Amino acid sequence: MSFVSQISRSTIPVLISGAGPSGLTAALILLRSGVNVRVIDKLPAFNPGCRGPGLQPRTLELFHQAGLHEIVESAQRLIPIRMYKPGTMEPARDVMMSQPHAPTAHFPYGETLILGQNRTEHLLREQLAKHDVHVELSTELLSFEQDEEGVVVQVAKKQGGHDIPETIHAQFLLGADGARSVVRKGLGCSFLGETRQDTRLMIGDVRLAGEGLDREHWHSFGDMKSKAVLLNPIHTIGSGEDGFQLMAGGIDVDIGATIAAGQEAIYDLIQELLPVKVDFRELIWVNEFRPNIRMTDKFSDGRVFIAGDAAHCHSPTGAQGLNSSVQDAFNLAWKMALVVKGLSPRSLLDTYTPERLPVIAEMLNLTTSILNRAATQGADRSWERPDRLRMLGVNYRSSPIVLDEVSAGLDPVPAYGDANNLEGGAPLVAGDRAPDAPGLLDAERNKHRMFDIFEPTRHTVLIFAPTPENARPMLEALDRQGSGRDKWTEVVSSVVVLPAGATVSDGRLEGVLLLEDAEGFAYAGFSPGEGETHTVVVRPDGYIGAVGRSIEGIKRYLEQIFA
Repeated sequence: MSFVSQISRSTIPVLISGAGPSGLTAALILLRSGVNVRVIDKLPAFNPGCRGPGLQPRTLELFHQAGLHEIVESAQRLIPIRMYKPGTMEPARDVMMSQPHAPTAHFPYGETLILGQNRTEHLLREQLAKHDVHVELSTELLSFEQDEEGVVVQVAKKQGGHDIPETIHAQFLLGADGARSVVRKGLGCSFLGETRQDTRLMIGDVRLAGEGLDREHWHSFGDMKSKAVLLNPIHTIGSGEDGFQLMAGGIDVDIGATIAAGQEAIYDLIQELLPVKVDFRELIWVNEFRPNIRMTDKFSDGRVFIAGDAAHCHSPTGAQGLNSSVQDAFNLAWKMALVVKGLSPRSLLDTYTPERLPVIAEMLNLTTSILNRAATQGADRSWERPDRLRMLGVNYRSSPIVLDEVSAGLDPVPAYGDANNLEGGAPLVAGDRAPDAPGLLDAERNKHRMFDIFEPTRHTVLIFAPTPENARPMLEALDRQGSGRDKWTEVVSSVVVLPAGATVSDGRLEGVLLLEDAEGFAYAGFSPGEGETHTVVVRPDGYIGAVGRSIEGIKRYLEQIFA
């Protein structure tokens, strides 16, 4: 008998090690899907640092679809970097890291926003608490073993100076435990790449004030080729309007020695570069950073998975780390939920690596190229960020489970897509992000939008049809496939979208949301043929799983997803 063949009734469906953005996001999606979790973290207290504050438009879209509006609303806009003439408060120039894009009907989030990672994590933990799940701090994962039936995990909880051992039985284990991941090491995954020993930075959060240090600019003093200090005002640092994200470095700065010397040495470095008297109020945290550019060759093995920094880490150039980690979680959690609930085969989880690995590989190439450019080009160019980093073109077109009856045979595209071909003209292909579309009206003339219809706990079947009657054959086929829809009530929803001018009040369809595309945005974004019945299946992670005109094609997609 195998060591986990007698899984007790107390077995937790999913154990998550690590309470960073990827672990918390995965936990929330699983809980909302009706799957219980435990979240452990070896740290004794939650991280106070702002750390990676950039939220890219694609992540903002996913948070919106998950109903995490407070995260989106709490974020601040990206501000220009103000560079000063040496030894003065006289501005030399202002530089924008990325150009803002006005929101559109299909892309409602056009620009990168800023929110301290500690605040993002706090808001995610608040959502977990609504499900009576709380992060178990001072609980370290030591080792694990797995077989076909489950995973046995050995942990140690520190209490009163003692380690209290516990054995946790889980159906699945998710390692979101950072770059030094115990879970990744336990799987024996490679973690190939490099650590840049020649690039060192001091990063941290500090509260201070000084004449001219406004909160409309990211202040840059000195030159990284010798000695520099950058202060980025972040409204979630500290309790007042005096919090800054600190970055300092240069070949003339001994980062390790300065940090080791303590708070006053750090303050002295800042004051040395700033030409105004600084009122230092609090050093919240500080650490030395060296770019660690690595990724694994696989993101799972059997019943054990890794996500976020446990699977990939890189330089902070481009603000992709938190975003990639959150998107790992969105990709994995819906699949894991369906498997735990017995609605999908275990093989669905095998798609996690082939979908995410190409995206992460391209992300590392992009961020490393920016890091290299910073070392070889002028200051202005080193801060430029390409539009692809907004992540709106990230796609799973090469996925083994997407199905496309309309655009089959198109040339492959990079995993990060083509940022110049997002709006207009390009066909919508299975594996792409599903666009937003406002201005949808139901029979009572209530307004709807696609991003409020999509949810991370279910597939959304969008049937574009000239009339309700044209949609009935597809709906009846879905009923038969889903055993009268009872089996799929919580995980598949059907929406019929009629063209502008169609009469929604006539021909109601029981149990189906019937909408008129009154402003034409849905038909423009999803590109159904005029007068045709066209079906698009949107996955729980907001990507298109299938595009089809035939009932048989949509059935094929659903049959491979659901057991």
